[in-house]
Amino acid sequence: MILPGILPFVREIIDRFVTTGSVAIDATAGNGNDTLYLAQTAGSNGKVYSFDIQEKAKQNTMQKLQEQQLADRVSFILDSHEHAASYIPAEEYPFLKAAVFNLGYLPKGDKTITTTGDTTIQAVNSLLSIMPSGSCIVLVIYHGHEEGKKEKQALESYASQLNQQIVHVLRYEFINQQNNPPYIIAMEKK
Repeated sequence: MILPGILPFVREIIDRFVTTGSVAIDATAGNGNDTLYLAQTAGSNGKVYSFDIQEKAKQNTMQKLQEQQLADRVSFILDSHEHAASYIPAEEYPFLKAAVFNLGYLPKGDKTITTTGDTTIQAVNSLLSIMPSGSCIVLVIYHGHEEGKKEKQALESYASQLNQQIVHVLRYEFINQQNNPPYIIAMEKK
């Protein structure tokens, strides 16, 4: 297939922004896949801040990192992504190149614990305020559950109103797939 799927396209976007020595954020660690990829991409001189509110997500992520001997590149923070910007030291702002969100709930976890539109918008707003020009935020929106539908609506409304002089917003989705397939909203800070 010539058109990349949703998750491969996320990695294509990351690869355009994150280089050796970059700082990156996995705003929703989940099972650690994005944290691992960001740690590999940022290299030994880079830094990844990984966030989740669930201890199980921390365990899953740290196990994956330890298996690949990359745990030293990552600071795992057991807190909501809405507070992410407050954990990034000001001296690292110029190197902060990407933030990735996989919204919804922890795969194979408690489906009643979900991200919400309010906290995600707060996280994006605060990250945009500290990220330099030439950085990106990628939101993978899973909307096949009730809270996901609400979050989708809130994020689409929010993103469509962002000032185009400050940020470019892209929506990437397959419109002929069944069962509420996930899609991407990507933001590039100018």
